[in-house]
Amino acid sequence: MPERPFHDRIRMIEEVTGPLPVFQTVLLLTDGSVTTLLETISDSDVCVKTIFQNVVSAGRQVAELLDIGPGDPVNHRIVELVNCATGEILIYAVSHTPLERLEPGFREDLMRADIPIGKILKKHRIESRREISDIRLVSPDPDLRRRFGAGPETPFLSRTYRIIRNDLPFMAIEEMFPAATRCREPRIRVRAPSRLHLGLIDLHGGLGRVDGGIGITLEIPDTVLEAERSPVCRVSGGDEGQIARVRKAAAAVLTHFGIAESAAFTIIRTPPQHSGLGAGTALSLAAGKAVCELYGITIPVEGLSGIVGRGGTSGIGTAAFGSGGLIIDGGHSFGGYGEKTDFRPSSASPGIRPPPVIARHPFPDEWQVVLVVPTIGNRVSGTGEQHIFRETCPVPREEVQEICHEIVMRLLPGIVRHDLGLFAAAVNRIQEIGFKKIEISRQTAVVRELLPGLRDAGAACMGMSSFGPAVYAITDSDPAGLEQAAARILGETPHLMIRTKGNNLGASWTWL
Repeated sequence: MPERPFHDRIRMIEEVTGPLPVFQTVLLLTDGSVTTLLETISDSDVCVKTIFQNVVSAGRQVAELLDIGPGDPVNHRIVELVNCATGEILIYAVSHTPLERLEPGFREDLMRADIPIGKILKKHRIESRREISDIRLVSPDPDLRRRFGAGPETPFLSRTYRIIRNDLPFMAIEEMFPAATRCREPRIRVRAPSRLHLGLIDLHGGLGRVDGGIGITLEIPDTVLEAERSPVCRVSGGDEGQIARVRKAAAAVLTHFGIAESAAFTIIRTPPQHSGLGAGTALSLAAGKAVCELYGITIPVEGLSGIVGRGGTSGIGTAAFGSGGLIIDGGHSFGGYGEKTDFRPSSASPGIRPPPVIARHPFPDEWQVVLVVPTIGNRVSGTGEQHIFRETCPVPREEVQEICHEIVMRLLPGIVRHDLGLFAAAVNRIQEIGFKKIEISRQTAVVRELLPGLRDAGAACMGMSSFGPAVYAITDSDPAGLEQAAARILGETPHLMIRTKGNNLGASWTWL
């Protein structure tokens, strides 16, 4: 097909999308290596993330593209080309390659699934040319939109081409990516870390203060959200609860600062909700921060947290967003004229400012965290959480006193000296007393079994974050044994297992 019609096709596409950036026009029309172009555009190496690869029988359409018989074996490969430095998805590609036209070395590299096609061709010095078959706008399925973090209104560009070698089709490839226009609003991406909540310090209140918390900020899993200015609030990419949370946080910030416009949000990823990782706080603060950045508002994270309604009991999530590290907060005043007059969680404490951070230390890089999140554990939130506070508080004064003793004389010296044994002794004891003992007692048997199982497997310390079901173990050696023990205890129970470390920086944001 002559090349000129594809220029005309792009002009037709731009009647729908608006003017495309030059680099996207080049990507659509190039007859050279897409990998090399992407690396030049992004100023970074391009990596391959394989979604699917298998040998399948060619269907009619694929057979016609490749000039082979229907049913002939082809290698079917689906990959994401990503920026190695940032992890941003650049292109989603689907390819079909006839097995009979592959030399053994090329086939071996292709089946390894981690090398871009252009680099394989270059490595094997294969002389070839690219022949564009089609350029068009497509409406991808929700899964592909989710991968790119694209909203339902975003059009995608698709180009199909063949790699020709020795006058025979050697490979058929379709590449897809979201259309970007030169007049597109600037977008902000906010990344918020998750956190472990080791325990609430004082739910007795006898000294006129209540709450207080101990937490560790985690590098992963994280919350990632993107936003741009919009006349009305739009949210895509999450479930109903997440969408409602983003809308509520955005509305609170916009109302507080008297902003008439709004923002369009895309939830890229979040940790499991209501699992003890602070996902709700991270998402609310990320949405609030995105709005502030979009409209040029400067506000401390403590003030933002109060606006979006977080930090009414524990300040760990707020401090994790602000600075990361190991955090201890000092709770709230309590009693007739205090900030709080009864025992209740943050979700039922609107308008109460976050507690002050009274200690913050970097979490040692050499300490690793194994995070285990069973999917069947009890997820405590809302009225159920409020009922537990009312039913079980106040906790005994002597247990609160012991928690304070553990924090001051073992946990804090352990973190300052990087003495894992000392730190771990405090964490292990705190799991057995106070409100943490109550939280653990509300979990399912398999979650409770994880704690002694991880201890027996060699964890320096282990515990349950908040109400769970997320369970953690900390070690300064190879965590493989802990992971194996957790998998053995859980058996057929579905779960998420993550090897992670501390985050000592807090949230970050970048303009796209």
